[in-house]
Amino acid sequence: MVQQDPSEVTQLVHALKTAQGPKSGGKKFACKKSTFPVAGSDITVDSWKFRDWDYKRDDLPTYARGLFTTKTRKGANEIAIRGYDKFFNVDEVNSTKWENIQKNTIGPYELSVKENGCIIFMSGLEDGTLLVCSKHSTGARQDADLSHAIAGEKWVRRHVESVGKTERELALELRRMNATAVGELCDDQFEEHVLEYGEDAAGIYLHGINYNVPFFATLSSAEVHQFADKWGFKRAEFVIKNDLSEVRTFLEQCAETGSWDGRDTEGFVIRCKSREAQSGPYVDWFFKYKFEEPYLMYRQWRECTKAVIAGRAPRYRKHVKITEEYLQYARRQLQRDPEIGKLYAHNHGIIAMREGFLKERGLKGSEIIAMEAAEGDVAPPTSQNIVLVPVASIGCGKTTVALALARLFGWGHIQNDNIQGKERPKKFAQGIRRSLLDHKAVIADRNNHQKRERRQIIDDVRSIVPEARFVALHYVHEPKGRLISTIRKVTRQRVLERGDNHQTIRAGSKSPDEIIGIMEGFLNRFEAVDPDHEPDINFDEVIDLDIALSSRENLDTVVSALYNIYPRLFDRPKPSASELDEAIEAAIKNYAVDLKHDLSFGGSRNRGPQQGPSHEVQHQQNTIGGKPVSNLLKKIEYFRISLPHSTVNNLVASLFPPSTPAEKSKLYNHLKNSRRIQPSFHVTLIHRASSTEQSNIWEQYKELYKKALDKQLQNPDGNARRQNPPLGAARVRLERLVWNDRIMAFVARIMPVDHQEPLNSDIPTDMDSWACANAIAHVTVGTVAPNVKPKESNDLLKVYMEHGANEGTGIMEAEIGSMQVLDGTVGVVLS
Repeated sequence: MVQQDPSEVTQLVHALKTAQGPKSGGKKFACKKSTFPVAGSDITVDSWKFRDWDYKRDDLPTYARGLFTTKTRKGANEIAIRGYDKFFNVDEVNSTKWENIQKNTIGPYELSVKENGCIIFMSGLEDGTLLVCSKHSTGARQDADLSHAIAGEKWVRRHVESVGKTERELALELRRMNATAVGELCDDQFEEHVLEYGEDAAGIYLHGINYNVPFFATLSSAEVHQFADKWGFKRAEFVIKNDLSEVRTFLEQCAETGSWDGRDTEGFVIRCKSREAQSGPYVDWFFKYKFEEPYLMYRQWRECTKAVIAGRAPRYRKHVKITEEYLQYARRQLQRDPEIGKLYAHNHGIIAMREGFLKERGLKGSEIIAMEAAEGDVAPPTSQNIVLVPVASIGCGKTTVALALARLFGWGHIQNDNIQGKERPKKFAQGIRRSLLDHKAVIADRNNHQKRERRQIIDDVRSIVPEARFVALHYVHEPKGRLISTIRKVTRQRVLERGDNHQTIRAGSKSPDEIIGIMEGFLNRFEAVDPDHEPDINFDEVIDLDIALSSRENLDTVVSALYNIYPRLFDRPKPSASELDEAIEAAIKNYAVDLKHDLSFGGSRNRGPQQGPSHEVQHQQNTIGGKPVSNLLKKIEYFRISLPHSTVNNLVASLFPPSTPAEKSKLYNHLKNSRRIQPSFHVTLIHRASSTEQSNIWEQYKELYKKALDKQLQNPDGNARRQNPPLGAARVRLERLVWNDRIMAFVARIMPVDHQEPLNSDIPTDMDSWACANAIAHVTVGTVAPNVKPKESNDLLKVYMEHGANEGTGIMEAEIGSMQVLDGTVGVVLS
């Protein structure tokens, strides 16, 4: 039995807190902390979470996925929940390549069936309370009946009572063991996934017991089975192989049908011992082997059915013949009983629909896969309306590859930088549509480096070309911590050598520092493609490209992938190596810029040609962005705390899961579908309209702004000055969401700044608190129509505070279980 060392845990917590601090030079990882109350106890626990791609780094303070810490009554730090160290699929990372597994691991190898549910953690707290968590939450939410942790609690109660025991007894046993029990909650009544769990099969499948210590230490599968039997849990089955060659043969045989012991499964988790160095100790280590089929086929059927229910054209490129047969069956069922569609849209009835079809066809999923392997799959019918969407940052080589593709196949090539005037995104989509009239495929040449850009292009193009299909040309940036230095080196060299022959970056005319600053902005904003979630789930395929490789090598990757994905798209043999060489050479040689944009907003773009150097220096000494400082002070519209858009947007979405009643989600769905959710989120500190009534607050912020401008005037490079420099960092707590039929807003609280606790910002903060002129600090989420102004949030919240949310006020609310504390930036908005 392994006990905790309080000093080791304290070091870990300190390292995690430090990881919340500012990132610099791409070397830092990002850690998110969330605090949760424990139901039935006065104890709170802190959840620590890294971004998924950070777990591929080699310098994290912990690799536990699912880590909760707390403090004892004596004030000592302790680990309350300890999940597995993040483990990867075969060939996903270097350590899980077969040759490295062979070299670095020893048996026995325990192969546990990978159940298809959601992970549940259980442990005992100091006061005897049983703590039950999902991966990153205790389930202390308003919609508790729908939370995974609460569902887990109910199943724990049923399991332990089935053997005459209590939850408190389980808590005391786990506390004595200093352990976390890990299980998979599989219950189709609560939440359907892909594989079926009927009433008899539902429950928590116990598959691990980990010691609550910073390093990863776990019990054997046999010991886990003994514990499961003692406490009434279901067993996660496993087999033991002593030789790695036996492991590989067994897994590859099961993968042929995607099943084991007559049952479809996602795959196996393999437990063994591994060491990092030849002389190092062997420690507990996991890797996984996921089966692609029939799991991916089932998922494709699910997404196609949802598309039919939503009135969209279903999109699929594999298992074509059987999927078309399935959709005929599904449409009959949906037409026969409309209630099926309503339930299906909320993830109920998915398995019944699939099993009904398989029963009618008299086949198992594994048998379909075997038949397709023997007979070959039918190629998808697509031969036109393909939109290639680069996902890149500056200097990746996307335009070179695009020009080469257009030359090779005669495809359309629409460059966003060639579009001028207002509504450029809409014009971009219209240009793609016009090009599709004359070409089988079109390259949508834009960085598309943020999800909102990809969502915009997919939505806008589909609104005018419903049958359009999308492929992402994904220039891989994640994990940034490992790749960023190479990306910077390669892209900077390309851009600076290119000089002014670029539509947005003129390296020949601007200083290297300014160019690098613009490029850094794109790198920091880059959001990797996530094909499992919106909007990236709409891509037929994601073709990963290596930024460090040449455009010629990436062109080869794209062409090979497209010939495999859409064989009917091409009316010529695959290009030879010499043809690819010629296409790239022509793309580089013939690329010339006619229309240029300026991504910087300094005063230099307003200079007339008659101005000499001395005039320029004189001009820059007294101006920012071409404006005298005195004029800028007169243009102040309001001061605000800007908040991270994706975090707030995701929080709003989480408060309206698919099971939300239609009346409650009506305004949210309208805002989302009509694109009325704010493009950015902020707390207004004070508006010009309140400057007289609240003159003390107005003058305080005005003075801060003036100091920031004066500081910039000391910078001799006028191009590096900003009209709206940051005034400081702040923290904002979002407490609840409130709305009526016109407007939606968060009730917010501006938190005091703790100078001992680092903010996720590199902006210095001298202020201890940020005053707000509004009676209720808030964040407007969106308004129902353009004529409803965000300032109505004040009226909404005034009524809410006085009379609450009820039918009489027409106001609804949603509590945020663990109130979100966000890091923000204080700044000014000019008229």
